[in-house]
Amino acid sequence: MSRHAHAVPDGSTGTDEAPPCPETVARVREAHESFVLSGTDPGARVRRFVADSWRRSRRVGVDPELPTPPVDLSDPDLRALREEHPVSGAVPVVRRLLVEPGASWVAALTDESGRMLWVDGDKEARRRLEQVGFVEGATWREDSVGTNALGTALATRRPLQVVSAEHWARVVHPWSCAAAPVRGPDGRVVGVLDVTGRDEVSTWMALALVRATVAAVEATIAGGPAPPTLRLDVLGPHGGTLHTPTGRRRLTCRHAEILLLLAEHPGGLTGDELAVLLSEHELSEVTVRAEISRLRRLVGPLLSESRPYRLTSPLPTDLDQVRSALAIDDVPAALAAYSGPVLVRSAAPGVARLRESLRTDLRSSALASRDADLVGRWTTQEEGLDDWEAWQVLARVAPIGSAAHLRAHTRLAQLDRSLR
Repeated sequence: MSRHAHAVPDGSTGTDEAPPCPETVARVREAHESFVLSGTDPGARVRRFVADSWRRSRRVGVDPELPTPPVDLSDPDLRALREEHPVSGAVPVVRRLLVEPGASWVAALTDESGRMLWVDGDKEARRRLEQVGFVEGATWREDSVGTNALGTALATRRPLQVVSAEHWARVVHPWSCAAAPVRGPDGRVVGVLDVTGRDEVSTWMALALVRATVAAVEATIAGGPAPPTLRLDVLGPHGGTLHTPTGRRRLTCRHAEILLLLAEHPGGLTGDELAVLLSEHELSEVTVRAEISRLRRLVGPLLSESRPYRLTSPLPTDLDQVRSALAIDDVPAALAAYSGPVLVRSAAPGVARLRESLRTDLRSSALASRDADLVGRWTTQEEGLDDWEAWQVLARVAPIGSAAHLRAHTRLAQLDRSLR
């Protein structure tokens, strides 16, 4: 087999299959042991693209006991290669989106041959990964170290995750990784972006973050604006929806509350601070920690492993859209972006304050505009239906005899009768 990266036919991968959970990793480890020792087909115990990668690793003679990723460049040569390579200009994008204080993983960018040009991230994780050759200048193609997310993504030309014992080399079994190819403007693969860490990298969110960052990297290489990465919707009937590059995910009310509160406090929140914002009643540290643990299993590396609890990258919300429009007095845009109250089912004090603050600001701006169309749009909102003052303003500013004028007087009469 050539020592250069090559694409595997599309039909040979099964990257859409869910990665193994902690309960099934033992089964994968048994399959790995049997395959390494005797070539026993792993069957359904292992995802198809992993089994195919194991076969390629075995066929070219990669030793699962002694991975020795080659480092065949001097420091000056590596620096020169970095400066010339198209991904070098995207390093700040990766740092901003993936390498944040408190993140417990390591990010790497490679060239088209799988050679790592840039590695950054958690210092302790980097120190441990250096022991298995995960360093700048090392080549992590499949034919060098066997199955791994970086090398297998390069071989298959697809985003994927490799979890724990799915790795070919045993020394990498404590780690999980998510990777995706980076393409240039002409569609050719120019490198791979990889994130490596512990259990948090085995979640669906880890791969979503990698894919989103790759999209931003590719936009940077092409000279275009970076596409959006993640977004949390908290307004109206769809409040509590997390948008990722791979689709939408409905959240529980509690998980949506926590993500919103952490998005509003980028510096992080202690367990006690979060408890006060989540409930009027006393929440124990154990309860908060349990909720955070469940949320981390869902969103993975988006949520920091360290304390205070914080998000590792910015999480824009539709609430931000409304506030941004109001900040520049663009009331029409603010009303268009406002689909309803903030997490309307939430009783969390911190969320209730955000809900009331946004309602007050939007209402005040609409009424102060003295524009019949804008005031009328406010009265069609759930909060505006019984807003006596808003209907009075509409009755005054709407042209006499217009539909808005008649509607305002009719509604005022209804409200008057209901109050008697």
